[in-house]
Amino acid sequence: MNNTFGTLFSVTTFGESHGPALGVVIDGVPAGLTLDIPFIQSELDRRKPGQSSLTTARKESDTVEVLSGVFDGRTTGTPLAMLLRNADQHSSDYSNVAETFRPGHADFTFDKKYGFRDYRGGGRSSGRETAARVAAGAVAKLLLAASGITVRACASQIGNVHAEEYDWSFVEQNPVRTADRARAEAMAGEIRAAAGRGDSVGGAVYGEILGVPAGLGEPVFDKMDALLAHAMFSIGGVKGFELGEGFGVCTLHGSENNDPITPEGFASNHAGGILGGISNGGTVTFRLAVKPTPSIALPQKTVTNGGEARELVIRGRHDPCLVPRIVPVAEAMAALVTADLLLRARSSRL
Repeated sequence: MNNTFGTLFSVTTFGESHGPALGVVIDGVPAGLTLDIPFIQSELDRRKPGQSSLTTARKESDTVEVLSGVFDGRTTGTPLAMLLRNADQHSSDYSNVAETFRPGHADFTFDKKYGFRDYRGGGRSSGRETAARVAAGAVAKLLLAASGITVRACASQIGNVHAEEYDWSFVEQNPVRTADRARAEAMAGEIRAAAGRGDSVGGAVYGEILGVPAGLGEPVFDKMDALLAHAMFSIGGVKGFELGEGFGVCTLHGSENNDPITPEGFASNHAGGILGGISNGGTVTFRLAVKPTPSIALPQKTVTNGGEARELVIRGRHDPCLVPRIVPVAEAMAALVTADLLLRARSSRL
């Protein structure tokens, strides 16, 4: 089982949803980086459960503990290890799925691959694993900030409600994490309506990487857009990825989709800031499609480990929509990709 992501800025996460703790070890953090612990904690607070009535009621402080790689507030260049202890597990909520597969979850496939699974909250397949990624992503953001690069994301769609305006100062002022002030309540209404029916709802996340210099990424397998797609699809619940114009290119002509180059730079950004797998100096733009939470309170048809038909009602505390809490995770993964490519670019030529 591979639990490591990245080449030079390499992240390994560990732990399960209902185990004692989750954690991450980062190799490749340059020495001398000021490690802003309050900033790392603030990023974790954005992802943690129990933030509002629109998210799971599970309560976790997700207080970060730095175990190694820091001296006098700065990174030493050695492996940076961080730990997040679990505190509010209700493992008994999962007793009815010990031998029954939850529809829409990794239960069936995990069992078929390994022949054994931790059914408590999904174990290693749980969305809670992303807390460790957010901690690592916060470190990546600190590294990127030193080069003038920032990452931001927001909810751009919940159910049938689409964002049309983007006020980035508003994202952390509403529980949906949308940048559209006029549609925030309608988006929240979509989530409440689904939850009221015992159901869930999907949506989309829009993200940007600003200040990216030209030259990050490689032209063959490690294209920047390919690595971003890999990163985003590694987040549970993500079912689609678009860069720049995305699937909108299907209806365009080359004369419309090509970004004219002027002495001042690119006149448009259909390419999403990447050409031939290499950043072109523009803003990198991407979009994720997020599926409805598979854990719902409605009866669902499934089978047991032995193949017997069952009707299952899932118990426990679950997000009726994954989008608000995936926003900081998407930012973290984008930051990890960009930090890794930034370090790799420094060794690409004399």
